[in-house]
Amino acid sequence: MRHSKLALGIGVAVALACLAGCAKVRYPNYYLLNVPAASSSTGRKTPLLGPVAVRQFGSPPFLREGPIVYRESPERLGFYHYDHWGLDPRRAVTTALVGEMRSRSAFQSVDLYDGSTGSDWIVSGTLDHLEEVDDGADVAIEVGVSARLNSVRTGEVLWQDTCSKRVKLDKRSVPGVVAAMSREMASVVESLVTSMLDRLSTAASAQSLARQ
Repeated sequence: MRHSKLALGIGVAVALACLAGCAKVRYPNYYLLNVPAASSSTGRKTPLLGPVAVRQFGSPPFLREGPIVYRESPERLGFYHYDHWGLDPRRAVTTALVGEMRSRSAFQSVDLYDGSTGSDWIVSGTLDHLEEVDDGADVAIEVGVSARLNSVRTGEVLWQDTCSKRVKLDKRSVPGVVAAMSREMASVVESLVTSMLDRLSTAASAQSLARQ
């Protein structure tokens, strides 16, 4: 009986060791917020403003580099354990805004803020939303950005706006979610820059009339 129990114990140990050796290790998948480049623009003959610097956008901590977020309800967040951002999404949004602003030729120059004071104006803002939204059987994505334009010299806010988009997806898959986020983020960035230029054009027209 003692030998039978010993043999059984050895058999169980060997079986567990085999199972452990055969178990597959799952590694995370990494994704990039790949915001499409701004379309070419005919631009303007005369810039509306001088040099502008764009400061890297902020965000809530849960939207920074790390697991991709899904929202099960307005009060509850979830995180994909094996699906992560490979690059901080804030950097992608900031770069996309710089590219869109440059394409409009409405500024003397547009650069990423490097801490220097060589620019007359500063654009800053926040990545507010970048998550999958689950509503029962329906799946959507929500992206949102807030931005403002300040004078370096006076701190005056010349323009500020917020834009967000929620789009329902036909089916749920992480690659599809990321692709939709990238596509809609390009639309949000374009809308914000259009809003900014509309405000600047209105201000420029008002100043021109006042001088007449």
